[in-house]
Amino acid sequence: MNKKLKIGIFGFGVVGQGLHDIIRGQDLNLEIIKIAIKNPDKKRSLDAKLFTTDHDEILNNEEINTIVELIDDADAAFEITRKALINGKHVVSANKKMIANHLEELVELQAKYGTSLLYEGAVCGSIPIIRNLEEYYDNELLHGISGIFNGSSNYILSKIFNENMPYADALKQAQDLGFAETDPIMDVGGFDPKFKLAIATAHAYGLFINPDKILNIGIQNLSEHDIQYAREKNFKIKLVPTARKISTKQVVTYVLPKFVKSDDFLFNVENEYNGVTVQAAFADKQFFFGKGAGGHPTGAAVLSDIAALRYGYRYEYKKYHQKNGLIHTDNVNIEVYLRYTHEYTVEKLKIENIIERFSRNDYKYVIGSVSLKSLLANKDLLVQKDVFIANTGRFTYTEQQIQEIAAEEVLVQ
Repeated sequence: MNKKLKIGIFGFGVVGQGLHDIIRGQDLNLEIIKIAIKNPDKKRSLDAKLFTTDHDEILNNEEINTIVELIDDADAAFEITRKALINGKHVVSANKKMIANHLEELVELQAKYGTSLLYEGAVCGSIPIIRNLEEYYDNELLHGISGIFNGSSNYILSKIFNENMPYADALKQAQDLGFAETDPIMDVGGFDPKFKLAIATAHAYGLFINPDKILNIGIQNLSEHDIQYAREKNFKIKLVPTARKISTKQVVTYVLPKFVKSDDFLFNVENEYNGVTVQAAFADKQFFFGKGAGGHPTGAAVLSDIAALRYGYRYEYKKYHQKNGLIHTDNVNIEVYLRYTHEYTVEKLKIENIIERFSRNDYKYVIGSVSLKSLLANKDLLVQKDVFIANTGRFTYTEQQIQEIAAEEVLVQ
């Protein structure tokens, strides 16, 4: 049944305005009743009567049956979402930090109060990855999900590798275009893709992972030496979040810069675009591509969720309810490129099986194997300005993990 939605919107920034642009002039069987804003003095193109600064004017309005939450403040967004779900209102949100930090509780609230929370716009902009993980891959054995989840950092890296633009200039251009914030650390530091990865992992594997347990190292310390090394090897550097099944019961997650080869789908994902690779046991490898930043791409994803609510759609969290016994682990070794200044960095990280090493006064690096557990324990060391680390894409498994992976592959065949 196509139910009419009476909508209250929180936030009228880039995404809120993009959503309004898309809705305007279309017959979608919905009506915007009120929009909550922070600054009442800001000049706006819509009728002033449509706006309010009082959250309760929307949350306590019995006419409104759907809340669209599009604000930056994750704590305030959680309180809005929580109260709305308890009050029997459905919610559409694009706040990836809020959702990642509170997802398990939000799932319980939906079940308790019979409400629906949808958040396609929170992960990878216009790419419908959450809906696909929920519906298309609901009975699939997924080996891994990875990609480019942050359009801001990808824009910067594209300018560096395609136009030889210095990092600082590329960052400034991304900020001028509205892709990166004045303080860009959420994007370039890998926090934004970490929150998105936590959400995607819940749908891919049924695991609710505290984002603090996911390693995130960004591109803010990228130097000319690292860029030159990648170019000499015909690689590009991309910031890549990864969730990967390393045995029948273990999943690892992390966000790291990665050397990407020319035959990788991600190699040609440029500018503010995102790309997601899903490696499945039966469907094999599939790739999703689309804009990951900007008001209209994200607004389109938000509208898709709003439209789905008209027909009573909700996430079923099938893999979570299957109780498949999967656990989140850091028990895996990955191969990395590490640029450093002091030898104690290599020693403290306990890098082993070094296959390449270079040293001169202004540039030192090693390529070797390191445990994810060690990287997590030494994150403060990894974000020092004289350190840069990148994943080469190779893993080192324990003997038990190798046996379990082989057994699962036989089962699939």
